[in-house]
Amino acid sequence: MSRLRADNVTLAYDQRTVATDLDVAIPDGSFTVVVGPNACGKSTLLKALARMLKPATGGVYLDGRLISSYRSREVARRLGLLPQTSIAPSGITVGDLVARGRYPHQRMLRQWSSEDEAVVTESMRRTGVLELSGRLVDELSGGQRQRVWLAMVLAQQTSILLLDEPTTFLDIAHQIEVLDLCAGLHEDEGHTLVAVLHDLNQACRYATHLIVLRPGGEIAAQGDPSEIVTAALVEDVFGLPCRIIDDPESGTPLIVPARRDRGRPTRHPVVSAHAS
Repeated sequence: MSRLRADNVTLAYDQRTVATDLDVAIPDGSFTVVVGPNACGKSTLLKALARMLKPATGGVYLDGRLISSYRSREVARRLGLLPQTSIAPSGITVGDLVARGRYPHQRMLRQWSSEDEAVVTESMRRTGVLELSGRLVDELSGGQRQRVWLAMVLAQQTSILLLDEPTTFLDIAHQIEVLDLCAGLHEDEGHTLVAVLHDLNQACRYATHLIVLRPGGEIAAQGDPSEIVTAALVEDVFGLPCRIIDDPESGTPLIVPARRDRGRPTRHPVVSAHAS
């Protein structure tokens, strides 16, 4: 049985229903990626799995218990969440922000310890921001800030990490940098990752388990990307005619959109007047 799952949940904001009768089981030790068209409920599902949104019906279970039955601090010791939008307090340093990840482990009779210090240092080392520990977070680039937030989540020392659009607003190089880091946490350290991504090709490259949502929150397919991603699925869910080829670098499915024919005249090369 999966440590984290949603059973027959209906997700809604006030009177607006986002998904109905949704069943999701996150495979333990997987890098699960949730994809789908805009407004299909990807981030809403992640919020429910993180206990940030209570299902209207059904339940989310963590380690065999309803996640709502845990105290907030206990949930934070079992799973870490990187929200879609993270805002650091003004004037805070990298080291102080990462240290906040130790909050779930603090108690009245157990304040900051050498163990906490060691965990924070190691979290910054693993995410490549240790040399930035004294810098203000406000001074960092987008890619650096995202790695700092990941370090804070790692400092919680949870084996389950939920990442809501971790590559948003990053350029392509920083997107790959962050996803490579996430893949390393999964492959080298055994973390279970659940990420919401917009880029289907990146999802296919990094995911070991893919959940594809339709508009309305219905699951269109889930499983290994190499087994479920087809041209028919992409056109059905995203409305995009395409063909699927093997990624020459990773061997994973690569979606190539069909060329749009607008009846343009054939372009001929411009020949220089000095050409022989």
